Amino acid sequence: MRHLPPLNALRVFESAARHRSFAAAGKELFVTSSAVSHQVKTLEEYLGLSLFSRSKRTVALTPAGEQYLTSVRHAFDEIEMATQRLTANQESKVVKISVAPNFLTRWLMPRMARFQALYPDIELEINASMGLLDFDRTSTDMAVYFGNGEWDDIEVHFLRKIMLVPVCSPQLLEGELPLEKPEDLAKHTLIYVRKRKWEWENWLHQSGVDFISARGSLQMSSGQLATAAAEEGLGVALADSTLTSREIKSGKLVVPFDIQLDTNRAFYLVYRKQRPLTIGMKAFKEWMMSEM
Repeated sequence: MRHLPPLNALRVFESAARHRSFAAAGKELFVTSSAVSHQVKTLEEYLGLSLFSRSKRTVALTPAGEQYLTSVRHAFDEIEMATQRLTANQESKVVKISVAPNFLTRWLMPRMARFQALYPDIELEINASMGLLDFDRTSTDMAVYFGNGEWDDIEVHFLRKIMLVPVCSPQLLEGELPLEKPEDLAKHTLIYVRKRKWEWENWLHQSGVDFISARGSLQMSSGQLATAAAEEGLGVALADSTLTSREIKSGKLVVPFDIQLDTNRAFYLVYRKQRPLTIGMKAFKEWMMSEM
C-alpha cells in the first residue's frame, strides 16, 4: 500500500506555490482562497512541517516547501506527459518535428514542396534545434539528430552519412593564390567548426598532407555558419556535398578538391521508443526514407 499525501491537497499546493499566492491559486482551481489555505494546512499537518511562511498579505515558500515543490512539480509533469501519450490521437495529421538547423535549411526546406504535394493534409510544425530531446518530457513527435546513432531509449532510423569536401567562393580560385593541390591550402584561411577541428586534420591526412600551417583560421559555432563564411570568400570550409548541392550547382560555392572525408557520423530520424506512430508521423517517416 502506497503512503501518499492527499492528492487534492498536493494539486492545491503546487498551484499556490507556482503562483506564490493563495488567491491566484483559488482563481485557477475555481475555489476560494480560504479553501486553498485549508488544503495547504491539511498537507502541512500530514507532513508535519510548514510549507509556507504566512504574513497578512503575502505567502512565501519555506526551504522545505521549495524542496517539496521541485519533486511535486516533477511528478505532475510526468503524469501530464504520460496522460498525453496515452490519449494521443493516432489519427492526428499534425507532426511536431525538431531538426538540426543545417539539415533544416539546406536539405529539408528545399524539398518541402514535394512533401506538401504528396501529403497536402499533413501539417508540420518544425523547430530548429541542435540539442537532444527528452521525448518523455516534450510534445515533439520526431527529430532529426546528427551524430553516431548511439542514443538510448529512442527509435533510430539512419538517413544519410555525412561526407565532407572543401568548399570556397569561386572568387578565391580566381585570386592570386592558387588552389591546385591540397598543399596550397597553407596559403588560405581554413574555416573550422569550433567543436569539430579534427575534421580538417583528418581531411588533410587523408589527402596526403601530414602537416599544414594555414595562413590563418576562422572558427564558427556550426557547419551552417562555416559554409556561409566560405560563400562570403572568407576562406575554405569543409561541408557536406549534399547539403551544399544548391550552392555548388548555382556557382556560389566551388569544390577545389573532390576528396571526400567520411566523418563516421550521419543524420538520423528519431522518436520515442515503442511509440505508436500517428498518420502524420508515418507519412513523414516514409517520405524522409524515400527521399534518401
